[in-house]
This record gives sequence, C-alpha cells and structure tokens, in this order.
Amino acid sequence: MAKRQAAASSSLLLIISLAILIPPLADATVPAVFILGDSTADVGTNNHLPDSRARADFPYNGIDFPKSRATGRFSNGFNSADFLAKLMGFRRSPPPFLSLLKLSSGLQKRIFKGVNLASGGSGLLDITGQTMKVVPLSEQIRQFATIYNNFTAVMGPAATENMLSKSVFCISVGSNDIFGYFLTKSSIPKEQFIATLINAYEIYIKNLFNLGARKFGIISIPPIGCCPSQRVFNATGGCLEDMNNFARAFHSALNTLLSNLSSELQGMKYSLGNAYEMTINIIENPLPFKFKDVETACCGTGRLNAEGPCNSTANLCMNRQDHLFWDLYHPTQAASKLAALTLYQGGPKFVSPINFAQLAADN
Repeated sequence: MAKRQAAASSSLLLIISLAILIPPLADATVPAVFILGDSTADVGTNNHLPDSRARADFPYNGIDFPKSRATGRFSNGFNSADFLAKLMGFRRSPPPFLSLLKLSSGLQKRIFKGVNLASGGSGLLDITGQTMKVVPLSEQIRQFATIYNNFTAVMGPAATENMLSKSVFCISVGSNDIFGYFLTKSSIPKEQFIATLINAYEIYIKNLFNLGARKFGIISIPPIGCCPSQRVFNATGGCLEDMNNFARAFHSALNTLLSNLSSELQGMKYSLGNAYEMTINIIENPLPFKFKDVETACCGTGRLNAEGPCNSTANLCMNRQDHLFWDLYHPTQAASKLAALTLYQGGPKFVSPINFAQLAADN
C-alpha cells in the first residue's frame, strides 16, 4: 500500500500542478469533439426524454454551475466532458444531440463543433438502462449516423471525411453494465460477460470508424465498488472488491481490444484512460489531491449520505471541493476536473499509449 501511495504522489503531483492551468478559451486544437457514453458525460440528453427515470435537471444538481442551473449534468457543476472539451479549446462540452433536434434553425447549422450524445444510465448492452428509458450506446451510434449525413449534405463527402478524421470521439461507458450484472445476480461467468461487453465495444468502434471517426479517446471503468452507493452494502463502509475486480478485468480486455483494432483499422488512433488507477490512487492517498472525503456522497441521505438520491430535500455538504463523490455514483466537479486533466496530460500509468493532448494534436 505504501509503495502504491508513493507512486501515486510522484506520478500525479504534476497533474495537481496543472489543475490551475485549464486555459481560457482559445483556438480549438481539433475541428470538433463528439462525446458518447453514460452519465459521466451526459450534459442534458435525458432532459429531452420525458419518460426517463435517470435525470438530473433539478436541484441540488448544478448548484455550482453558472447561475446554479440544474442542466441535467449528474454533478454539482461541470463534468469531465466539459473539462476535456475546454482543454481542447472549446467553451464546454457541445450540446446534447436531442436538444439540437428541437431548434428551429435545424440540426445542420449547430453541429460543426461537435455534439454530445451521452445518456445517463446507458451501457454497452441495449438491456442496460432499458427500464430507465435512456439512450443506449447502439442508439447513440445511430444518432451519429444522422449527424454524419447532415455533414455530408452541407460539406460534401471529402470535406466531411477530412473534418471527422481530425476530430476526437470521446467514449465513457461500461459501469452501468457491470452494476446491472451485480444487481440482477447474473449467473453468467465473469469472463463471458466481459467478453460480451468487449464484443459490443468492438462493433461500436468499427461502426464509428466506418462513419469517419479516427481519433478515439476512451475512458475505462473506475473502481465502481468504491462508490458510496456500494459502500453502504459493506458493514465497514469499505469498497466492494468483487465489483472492482470486474472493473480491472474490463480495462485489461479493453486495452487488448484497442491495441488489436489500431492494427486492423488503418488510420485509427486512440488514448485509453485508466479510470481505475486514476481514481483508486486518489482514494488511497487523498490529501495530496486536496480531497478530505473520498467515501461519502456530498448530496444524499442516510448512511454515508448514500441511501437516498440527490434532490432538493437531500443533505448537502458545504465543502464540495473536498469531496470526491457528488452523489451515490458520480464525481464532484473538482474530481471531474482532475480526471480531465489527468486524461489530457497524464503519463502512461493513467492514459496510454498516448494521452488525450497527444491524440488531439496528432495529425
């Protein structure tokens, strides 16, 4: 443990020093950024799904967002998708695809800096989040096909191919599939289930590649057994290691998949963020990262503030900068900012074979 903590401190001190260096809006380093995945990247998709049961468009969500608006982000403020987009020179994450469909100006005029397709509660498998009425990754890919068709209608095929080849496609997904595996007490062997997830991931990446994507910023699964929602099932308040083992195995399988695909698909480039290592290093050694609480939810009720949802009647911590977790599952704005900086500037322990900054700059 001591060795890991020492390594964590030495490896991430540079990232901490960068935490004040997210630059003001500058010229974008890529033409556009497209974001897919789950609630870690959702910036309001589910607001436009009237039947969705996975929404965050109400207080205390957004309390630290400009004008304290509850935008649909599962956060007290901005999330990692926002900070990654900002690091690439944009103001924040691009808007949700479903919000653009409702504009009188139409989709065509508003997609040229990117689109966010992520939907809270979604997963790699269509069955994941089905009862929550969200947009699974398969449907997000189909939505991007609509975007692709709009690009080609406006710009023509050649210009579309050139623009998309230089854009970054960020994907953060998989946690909800594993939550579902444990929630349903599935009898499918662990290795078989992970293989199913990886097979689905392969199909989706190839689909995006066939639609012009070349640069993939992939974020793996964090130690989900350490979420406050899972700690409450441990009498000691500790992490659930069976879930964490799944997260580690998933990352290893995903790493192999991406390495193989980059050899198979000519022109494909990728960065794989090891969200497990990034997060567990903070949990095991929080003080250098200025976190004082890495176990309880900032917003919630009950034991560890994790027995009830974050809403306007929940208990709200005042020292939000000190907390790793915002609610039962999601990081605070402070944690999301650190995660984005690590993905963007981190070394091979946390993001490989290149970091997101190198991915964005690589032409």
